[in-house]
Amino acid sequence: MKSADFASRLADVAKTVDGVLMKLFADEALPGEILRPQRVVESMRYAALAGGKRLRPFLVIETARLFGKDGEGVLRTAAAIECVHCYSLVHDDLPAMDNDDLRRGQPTTHKKYDEATAILAGDALLTVAFDILADEPTSPDAATRIALVKSLARASGLGGMVGGQLLDLEAEGRFADGTPLPLTDTQILRLQSMKTGALLFAGVEMGAIIGGASAAEHEALGRYGRALGVAFQIADDLLDEESDAATMGKATGKDAAMGKGTLVRLWGKEAARKRLGELVEEAESALAGFGDKADVLREAARFVANRDR
Repeated sequence: MKSADFASRLADVAKTVDGVLMKLFADEALPGEILRPQRVVESMRYAALAGGKRLRPFLVIETARLFGKDGEGVLRTAAAIECVHCYSLVHDDLPAMDNDDLRRGQPTTHKKYDEATAILAGDALLTVAFDILADEPTSPDAATRIALVKSLARASGLGGMVGGQLLDLEAEGRFADGTPLPLTDTQILRLQSMKTGALLFAGVEMGAIIGGASAAEHEALGRYGRALGVAFQIADDLLDEESDAATMGKATGKDAAMGKGTLVRLWGKEAARKRLGELVEEAESALAGFGDKADVLREAARFVANRDR
């Protein structure tokens, strides 16, 4: 698949997912809800609809397509994982976390509104994700819905993204004397696989769940998802070292300023790029059993490694 075709397909998915999110963030309360306060709804829209590549929803959709699955349920699942991703960005930007003023080229949610509203917008994005997955339009099969909820909860919670964020803050010395803690490459890989990789892995896994993948297919796609997650973070760390805020739409150079341990800083740029190439090969190799049907996912691995923002 040509990179230009992939970029067009990624953009089409982003537009479609944005449309689904707009419908899900409607003003009208759902059955069982009492009222949707306008300020929360507006801040959710601001946080989730201000751009973004929509890579995680893309992975859900394209993995499901391997098994011939598409339609409303797939799109709702894709929207759910994006809600969790956007919640994590809102909370990650807060003064108590990374204290960022810029996200996707715009003021972060707590700068646009205030800290309390940003916290509540993040809380609402997180909880609505599980509302989406648990609702029957996502799948008429209750076992499928339960599996999707479990996958996203495990990836985003204590042993996944939330736990990874704690390890990241701990490594920055937030809970000690402020001195960053030196981490081994094994510790960095574990931290990053939780904070960043787990949700990317979940995008692939959730697509496989919807598709009814066999145990062997789940295992192969798991290898793909894990390699993709590590590749994404190495590429992100390289961009933090080499890019600028205007290109990235957010502050750069913060890892070095905070003394944060990354594989790029530990290994050096050349070794990190070499490992990045190996990870792309690992991801592509994991898809061998799917033949040409997996070309889009192969191109996704190359996109992750070579992106410029």
